[in-house]
Amino acid sequence: MAGRVEGKVAFITGAARGQGRSHAVRLAQEGADIIAVDVCKPVSGSDVIPASTPEDLAETAELIKGLGRRVVTAEVDVRDFDALQAAVDGGVEQLGRLDIIVANAGIGNGGATLDKTSEQDWDTMIGINLSGVWKTVKAGVPHLLSGSSGGSIVLTSSVGGLKAYPNTGHYIAAKHGVIGMMRSFAVELGEHSIRVNAVCPTNVNTPMFMNEGTMKLFRPDLENPTKEDFAPVAQFMHVLPIGWVEPVDISNAVLFLASDESRYITGLPVTIDAGSTLK
Repeated sequence: MAGRVEGKVAFITGAARGQGRSHAVRLAQEGADIIAVDVCKPVSGSDVIPASTPEDLAETAELIKGLGRRVVTAEVDVRDFDALQAAVDGGVEQLGRLDIIVANAGIGNGGATLDKTSEQDWDTMIGINLSGVWKTVKAGVPHLLSGSSGGSIVLTSSVGGLKAYPNTGHYIAAKHGVIGMMRSFAVELGEHSIRVNAVCPTNVNTPMFMNEGTMKLFRPDLENPTKEDFAPVAQFMHVLPIGWVEPVDISNAVLFLASDESRYITGLPVTIDAGSTLK
């Protein structure tokens, strides 16, 4: 039986680990070849979260190759449009086409109220989590258009793109912006049979969420909170009795939106949130 994205090529940012790696592997399992990019170094303003590495990206590539699919990798900062364009152009040259864009790369930090957020933290957050998403799509769209067979674009927003939380205002602003961008791209690209949607995850079990800084944000009453300390507080966010979801839960939504199963779905923010947006 053919895979759900058999013969397609996907361009995925933030692919070295976490959700991005999971998306790349899940799409490869269903028949896609992958153009995988990641910054693979520390990003100023996101120092609390351990950075991805070239070894992480190489491991993602090996996982894809192990599934019998082709992969092209590049170390790219999504704030650098020229580098993004070179990566996707080179990938398409090697793999022959582009059908799917997954603009997933992002950072998370917080702790200050919005009026006390530094300009550097604001500029870095908006530069990566909002402008970087726009630049990713901008780099890939010409290839979708030249293919003349439509395509699917999936942007990573967040439940924070649909509701507000304290002490992460710059993140909330960026992720709300992604939802507006998604809707605008959907309106503009629909005539070319290009669908544009967003995934809106709650807490996900990845290094961006499972780190000391986030745990202290949730448990400021403890000097060194553990995962066990963290879990019951995180669960308060949800209707379902869990504190977080797994990367594959988001990847399954990305796969659906990338596949022809969702051929008439566009402009939709898809929540994978354990009911967080109900609270």
